[in-house]
Parts: sequence; structure tokens; C-alpha cells
Amino acid sequence: MSINTKIAALDFEVAKNTITNDDLTKILDTSDEWISTRTGIKERKVTSNTQTSTDLGIIAAKKAISRSNFDVNKIDLIIAATSAPEDIYPSVACLIQKEIKAKSAACFDLRAACSGFIYSLNCARAFIKAGIYKNILIVAADTTTKYTDWQDRATCVLFGDGAGAAIISATDDIEDDIIGINMFSNGEVSDYITLKIQAKGCPLVGGEVEEIKPYIQMKGKDVYKFVMTNIPSSLEELLNSTNTNIKDIDYFIPHQSNQRMIDALAQRLEIDNSKVISNIEKYGNMSAASIPTAIREAIDEGKIKLPATIMISAFGAGMTGANAIIKLRENL
Repeated sequence: MSINTKIAALDFEVAKNTITNDDLTKILDTSDEWISTRTGIKERKVTSNTQTSTDLGIIAAKKAISRSNFDVNKIDLIIAATSAPEDIYPSVACLIQKEIKAKSAACFDLRAACSGFIYSLNCARAFIKAGIYKNILIVAADTTTKYTDWQDRATCVLFGDGAGAAIISATDDIEDDIIGINMFSNGEVSDYITLKIQAKGCPLVGGEVEEIKPYIQMKGKDVYKFVMTNIPSSLEELLNSTNTNIKDIDYFIPHQSNQRMIDALAQRLEIDNSKVISNIEKYGNMSAASIPTAIREAIDEGKIKLPATIMISAFGAGMTGANAIIKLRENL
């Protein structure tokens, strides 16, 4: 008998500090109208200097475990999808393991930028179907605002901080909650979104060290072109490979990067706006945390009626991209 997957839990946490567009006018030459008309964002959640991706991830994980009354001792793998860890090591996954006391779990971090949640979902699915692990905790946590140049209005207005957590379990049910996933990358255009770190070698070796700006750099027009060139076709491939008709999709949850881009994708795919879930207006782009946050919040607010079949799509630095069709159970 084949092993199928079940989405057993889903929850999220966002930073407590709200920064509005009007707030940003105090430090930038901008306006609420300029930001909102170009991005759809009205406000974003921003961490304090002392709060980290790990902190948000821990809270999101505990909420997911509590909501589903899941036995933490049964978690045998933790994957942390983050591109904004506070340290290179120890891994965020190990720090989360420590706090939730999942002593039986193996841990590792996965770095695929904003595509990280779906990449992690694919890893979890593969591990479970291979019979290696039975219960996998995914935590997508990013505090991207810590790596943002707050004098660059082209980028700093876009981001917010948050974390989403999901538990994926093995099940002998006939139906699989993860219907299909595809992923792709294109390193040839890796310069579209970058965040460099400063490193210095041994002084005995020598050599010039280039001073860098440790901030997100983005080629916005190129990113938009990449998305509109690759995401629609990859979604169509996923629908075809899973024998799914677009009309069978109850809701579409794209990466919360830019409302104009969300609208353009929905139009290209001929998906009715009533099926498109977006919360970018109040959170901005929370990187890998965007999609799980949007799903959970929409369920809690009654915008997603369960059970439901949803299609999710993300793209990020790398460049990376990923899509999935999943089923949400009535008791999620």
C-alpha cells in the first residue's frame, strides 16, 4: 500500500509592530498613494531589533502543535525554510527543536527564499512517501526587514516579518492531501535578487576584500518579467501532470509579493478574483512565510471554506519557483 500525506496542522505568527505607509514618509521621500498603487501594500509587520526569525518560528510551531493537539514527541523531522536566520549556525530548525522539545527529530534549514515553504513541502512529501519519516514539522520563518536598506524606497516598502508552520504526516488514507508539486530554478538570473554577506579570510593569505552593503538588492522589472514568463507555464504544467482542471481549484494563493503581480497572474490563468486569496495589504512580502500565513488567516476569517482544493505558487531569489496543489481537510 502506498503512503500518502496528510496536512495535520497549520498556523502562523507575525511581528507585533505595525509600520504603515504613512509611517514610512517620516524617513523616506514617498507617500501612501505611491506605495499602495504600485504594490498594494498599506502596512507591514516589523520585528524589533531583538526578535528573530527563530523567535517567530517557535511561536508559529507551538501554535500549530497546540491547535491540532499534536504529540510533539512524534515529530521526527523539522525543516526550517528561512533566508533570514540570525546566525549561519546553529540552524533555525535546531533552535526550534530545542524550544518545542521535539527530542526525536532530525533538523535542517532549507534556503530557497520566498519559495521555501513549497520546497519544504516537497521535501516532506518525498521523505514520507519513501517511508523515512512519519511526521514532519515545516517552519517557514523570515525577518527580511532586518536585511533591508531603509533608505531605499524601492525595496524597503515591500517587506514584513512572519512565520508559518505546518505538520505533514503519513497516512493510509486513499486520498493524498498533497496532489502535486513542481519546482524550478534559473541560476543564470541569480543577480535579480541578492543579499550578500561580509566575510574575510585568513590574514596570512591576503587579498583584497570588497566591502559590501548587507542589504537586499532587487531588479524589480526583471523579477516581474521572470514571474510572468515562468509561473503561468509552470502552473499549467502542474495542472496537466495532475489531471486537474483549473475549474476544480477552489482557491488560488500566490506568493504575496505585489498586488499587481497577483492580479496579473490571476488574469493570465483566467481565475476569478473571488478565488484569489491576498493579504499583502496588511503584511507585505513575508518571504517564505507568506503562503502559509495567507492560508491560515483566510481559513480563520471564513474566506476559505473547508474542505477545499487550493493551488499555491511562489518565486524567490535564486531565482527559484515552485507550485503545489493541495487539499485542506475540514478539521484543519
